[in-house]
Amino acid sequence: MEKLILSTLSSPSLKRWVNLNECGIAEYDWLNVKAISLNEIEQQDLRRLQLKLKTSRLHLMNEATIWARGIYPLLLLAEQDNIEAWAGVAMSAKYPQFEIEGIVDGVLGKCVSGFIESPYLMVVEAKRGLEAQNPLYQLYGQLLVAAHLNWENDQTEPQEIFGCYTIADSWSFIRAEIMGITADRPTMRIEFSRQYAEQYDAETIVKILKGIVSKYVKLSGH
Repeated sequence: MEKLILSTLSSPSLKRWVNLNECGIAEYDWLNVKAISLNEIEQQDLRRLQLKLKTSRLHLMNEATIWARGIYPLLLLAEQDNIEAWAGVAMSAKYPQFEIEGIVDGVLGKCVSGFIESPYLMVVEAKRGLEAQNPLYQLYGQLLVAAHLNWENDQTEPQEIFGCYTIADSWSFIRAEIMGITADRPTMRIEFSRQYAEQYDAETIVKILKGIVSKYVKLSGH
């Protein structure tokens, strides 16, 4: 059985085992955040965060610093009930023809007894520089892992999973539907958002995150 590592995934290695249907960037319904509101505390937190980012030299900061100062604080704002933000999570899944494993930079998911039981949004912090890899295929791999873990819980298809990749303080979201989890070649249908700059679009980013979390809170009956 082929073993795939999240951090080294590429287009050829993934397409060998998965049917990808990439739908492109559009104003999908899941990106409509008009009905989502932020309370006063959340708005104050966002204003403080944006002020810090606007007065920081982000291009001189390393990825770990940007993650701590700009990315993870927004994930925390989206927490609700037992859906929590985690960082540096080891995950794996076994499909009929391949295994896939690695460390996920960030997860928003259902937490039970001190571990992530159901991951709903996966985050890749993209590396910068000449040797940086395309973050999409690492994110696709993470979504495959999340879909399989959730399928083990409810046996439903398609599995709907969300993800995003960040470059410095910019966020790009995707929504995936994954089908054929027990087939030799699962199929992944993918929708893309535009890019959001946290210095200017922090409120929109948080509302997208909260919208995703709210969807799963409703499904779990909370």
